[in-house]
Amino acid sequence: MDRLTLKAMAKINLGLDVVRRREDGYHEVRMIMQTVNLYDRLTFEKKKEDTLQMETNMKKLPTDGSNLIIRAASLLKEEFGIREGLAVRLEKRIPVAAGMAGGSTDAAAVFVAMNRMFGLGLTQEELCERAVKIGADVPYCIQGGTALSEGIGEKLTALPAAPDCHVIVAKPSIHVSTKWVYQNLHLENVKEHPDIDGMVESIREGELSGVVNRLSNVLETVTVPKYPVIAQIREFLVNNGALGALMSGSGPTVFALYDDGQKAQRALEELKKTKLAAQSFLTSFAEHTCIE
Repeated sequence: MDRLTLKAMAKINLGLDVVRRREDGYHEVRMIMQTVNLYDRLTFEKKKEDTLQMETNMKKLPTDGSNLIIRAASLLKEEFGIREGLAVRLEKRIPVAAGMAGGSTDAAAVFVAMNRMFGLGLTQEELCERAVKIGADVPYCIQGGTALSEGIGEKLTALPAAPDCHVIVAKPSIHVSTKWVYQNLHLENVKEHPDIDGMVESIREGELSGVVNRLSNVLETVTVPKYPVIAQIREFLVNNGALGALMSGSGPTVFALYDDGQKAQRALEELKKTKLAAQSFLTSFAEHTCIE
């Protein structure tokens, strides 16, 4: 296989709790991760020259060794002694620095693609063991679907598909540093934590109302006061028929859940008139893997 094109899908967090800060500086989390049908497209092509090349439609993105795509490819090339080169073309659609694992899912696509193209014979579990070296969300992005994520994000428990619904995704014109958010999270001041176990049970029982009633993200305590537009988008969507709305990850993207597609479409059209969000989409949950 000399050429391969994959879709790398985005994620949202239906629930995000931070349990504690570890001595190594990482935070232990408990999260409900959910793939959505919003994706980047990556095309991989083998090269005879022993080089790694990358190009993208988004000029601001780095294409050197600081990009997770190059880092993931370098990791596998070094471990397996791959002497052929690889060229990657990234068509970026997922909002950048948005709390939707856009960089992580692109890196996950590299692991999947190279495993197939170079015949590495790695299982999904073995891919995930390597993927966590690139980023805590990358193993999930290989697995995809609906999952409970624990540890620093690498301990994954697959869950049944979450109840069907329509999803508005809205990102304001700001960028949020995940590192800054976690550095400014003071768990001692967090009074309410998400009911992650209750959400897991609601997902298992197929109860959308139970999921909606438990939407919660402790990182909102940091990001929302700094960037009030996040709360403004969330409030606007709830006032326009959403069952519930929440910031995804460390932000600033907000997602809202609807049980009526026409209502969701009208809300999206009204949201675009406000200019609160620089990018907004109407999508849905994806039951399958993040990479296809």
